[in-house]
Amino acid sequence: IPDSVASRGLGDVYKRQTQADLNRRYSMIFSLGNLSPRIADNVYVADSADVIGDVEIGSGSSVWFNTVLRADNDLIRIGTGSNIQDGTVIHVDEGIPTIIGDNVTVGHNTMIHGCTLEDGCLIGIGTTILDYAVVGAQSIVGANSLITERKTYPPRSLILGSPAKVVRALTEEEISLLEWTAAHYSKNAAHYRDNLRVVD
Repeated sequence: IPDSVASRGLGDVYKRQTQADLNRRYSMIFSLGNLSPRIADNVYVADSADVIGDVEIGSGSSVWFNTVLRADNDLIRIGTGSNIQDGTVIHVDEGIPTIIGDNVTVGHNTMIHGCTLEDGCLIGIGTTILDYAVVGAQSIVGANSLITERKTYPPRSLILGSPAKVVRALTEEEISLLEWTAAHYSKNAAHYRDNLRVVD
């Protein structure tokens, strides 16, 4: 039993629980008043991520290191098989939920606020997406893009720039890459969930 676990008085618990159970135990998952996260059993939440309030996360999804999901004012919903990568911040204002569909990839250091990302999207590193915006299904938003309030983009679009605009429709090869990326992250999340351990 690692000393870090024994010092918490969890020696007997450790023997009975899987590594995934322990990883979940140390994750920063918080209720706020009567608002509590609802997280499927096989979701990977990194222990340095903060998941607060009215957050719903579907099966096979993952929330990576130093990410903040702060649902203190309204709902944050993440579908199945989606990944929210390191350093991302997701927040909501009252009456403006954030809805992220199935098999969505949200890149590192992304800022998401009160918007909708439909199924199969890929949001590039460092992107900002603001209130009431809608990114259509199976679209790519390029790195460091800025999607301003109330902008709506059609499905299967390549979206670039600051402010972001539709550049062209995606090819079938690019859409296949979106599917591969989401599946890869689900597989990697399962590996982390079951095998990541503290080094004493």
